Amino acid sequence: MPSNVRSATPAALRAAAARIARGDLVAFPTETVYGLGANALDEKAVSKIFEAKGRPAGNPVIVHVANLLMLRRVAAKVPPEARELIRRFWPGPLTLVLPKRRAVPDAVTAGLSTVAVRMPDGIARDLVRLAGVPVAAPSANRSGRPSPTTAAHVAEDFSGLFVLDGGATAYGLESTVVAFDPPRILRQGAITEEELRGFFGKGMKTSAAGWRAGHRPERGGRRREETPAESPGTRYRHYAPERPLILFRRRKDLLAYAQAHPQALVLCPAWLAPFFAASRVVPLGDSIEEIGRNLFAALRTRQEGLEILALAVPRRGLGRAVMDRLERAATLIV
Repeated sequence: MPSNVRSATPAALRAAAARIARGDLVAFPTETVYGLGANALDEKAVSKIFEAKGRPAGNPVIVHVANLLMLRRVAAKVPPEARELIRRFWPGPLTLVLPKRRAVPDAVTAGLSTVAVRMPDGIARDLVRLAGVPVAAPSANRSGRPSPTTAAHVAEDFSGLFVLDGGATAYGLESTVVAFDPPRILRQGAITEEELRGFFGKGMKTSAAGWRAGHRPERGGRRREETPAESPGTRYRHYAPERPLILFRRRKDLLAYAQAHPQALVLCPAWLAPFFAASRVVPLGDSIEEIGRNLFAALRTRQEGLEILALAVPRRGLGRAVMDRLERAATLIV
């Protein structure tokens, strides 16, 4: 284990909290992915996040709170619909976009009048509570890279950063982001659209549309970067592996391409793995929950292959979030 990676013991948690309180950066595990955290009320500390990640200034970051009292320090108003979701899903992988208080620096919100907030569970919540301040924390990776689901992934991107090691994350996908007036999903995530529609019914909208076959996802032009994103994690250039990734809508097309390109590496559900040589496949698991949990680690694999091939999953339940990540990571969709 690298010297900058510390097991998440009580002593290490206290040390990490002290670093955040004095304006330093800390990487820590949440139930979704590892976060790169700083005091959300300290503009200079928050600027270190953007500098370390190479993150565009127009991309806001999520603020993590330990309790409802801390929520009131960053959110000026919590509408009734948000209170219902808080009662049901907090602590947990749901982020709410709410009107912000003046105390929240513009760097956190990309200059918007709203702030994205969530209450994490487990180690992350303990860390925020010990720090005594809301913690701004996007995923702990270089901007555009696959999100980290282990401390080792963080260490790959940041060699000298203080990293709390809490093991592999439980969900492996980022939180779902919801905004209000009207209620809408800005980012698909670990809380599914079906679960949220139980609260909002048919009135809930979603801005997460799928790409058409043959599309080469936009890699983020200047004009796009100058426009603040309403939600974190919705830039087109996101989750990209170091090698080209081709996403296939149909199994037969994937099989045909893989046969013609023996140097390619295939990411696929476990049931499909026997169709390929063992050295050319990274099984993602049997269930959609396993696929979601293992996806980012697979995108970071060091296994040999000139390019990565992946098969689409049904766009329902957690599959919507998986497809959102695959489509944003893809070099080509066929």
